[in-house]
Amino acid sequence: MSEERPFISLTTDFGAAYTATCAGVVYTIAPAANVLVLSDEVTPYAIVEGALLLRQALPYLPRGVHVGIVDPGVGTPRRPVAIVTGRGDVLVGPDNGLLMPAAGRLGGAVRAYVLENPAYRLPEVSASFHGRDVFSPAAAHLAAGVEAAALGPAVEPGALAALDLPEPVTGAGELTAPVLYTDRFGSLILSAGHDHLVAALGPLEHGTPLDLAWTGPDGAPRSARAPFEKTYGRVAEGAPLVWVDSSGLLGLAVNQGSAAARFGLAGGDVLTIRPLAH
Repeated sequence: MSEERPFISLTTDFGAAYTATCAGVVYTIAPAANVLVLSDEVTPYAIVEGALLLRQALPYLPRGVHVGIVDPGVGTPRRPVAIVTGRGDVLVGPDNGLLMPAAGRLGGAVRAYVLENPAYRLPEVSASFHGRDVFSPAAAHLAAGVEAAALGPAVEPGALAALDLPEPVTGAGELTAPVLYTDRFGSLILSAGHDHLVAALGPLEHGTPLDLAWTGPDGAPRSARAPFEKTYGRVAEGAPLVWVDSSGLLGLAVNQGSAAARFGLAGGDVLTIRPLAH
């Protein structure tokens, strides 16, 4: 990190105050750093949501040190790591799969190190706030010119925890896809892309109506109809649509409303999409 003003981003599920504390630690160690809070609003404990946010956003950020913390295993034997990517960025966070999709978008994980060197931690490390005591100091020292190899022992990139994303199932005239997470607008992001939709249903023009089916929390079948559309404004306010989001994933949304609230769906639920039955 040889830039005159090194770049650091922070992405957490902490909320504003705890994330600001992490930024304060960074500035104390590396006062010349340019620190961006990418988000402090990841849904608590939602590793998949955080991972997909990092994967989507980091390619558009300057090369630098990127801290990602969604860490329900804090204080357990899960490893704190720094991952050097092919683009030259260093990703800092827990070894729980959170960082791996973004690493893949930044040229892959080239080297990785466990954050064990006490010289690059705070003097006292709590059991539950490694964002402040371990990850932020490591990121700041990297930005200040410390080599990643100084942070602790090397670990093979292939030994890092992978993110376990559920796979969609494509059949003849049917796509079944789990809901990965709900975004802040209440839109439901699916574990499937446009290519999966085409493989299951064939090429679809925008405006094509679709049948949606899922199982409610009471075990009863549920259904709805929504068109495949290019963007929200192509349907009436309050109307649903299936669309491809800016990261290439399929989603179920309601124009100026919440699909999660309307349909009672959430992460882990499974949605089946079929052509409209005549």
